[in-house]
Amino acid sequence: MFRKMTMILLALVGLAATARADVAKGDACASNLSAVGKQIYAATVAANPTLQTLRDTVRSQARGMVMGGQISRDDAEANAIPAAECVRVRLQQQ
Repeated sequence: MFRKMTMILLALVGLAATARADVAKGDACASNLSAVGKQIYAATVAANPTLQTLRDTVRSQARGMVMGGQISRDDAEANAIPAAECVRVRLQQQ
């Protein structure tokens, strides 16, 4: 029983080690964004999206920033897609 559990644990650790997000590339991409784009990027990353939930997460975060008076609607529309692309780069596995 112990040997089986050890093998399962080692397999899971191996999978976790190989399935890492490319945080450095995502952050490098975000460094080229406008100030508003960086805000959307940071808020989206903090919300911990997956590739499957990225679109809805960006939309939700940008909408919340507009409703909270942090950014204008025009700025949100202009910067949400570039910010989302940088988050996508960050989420892609190395």
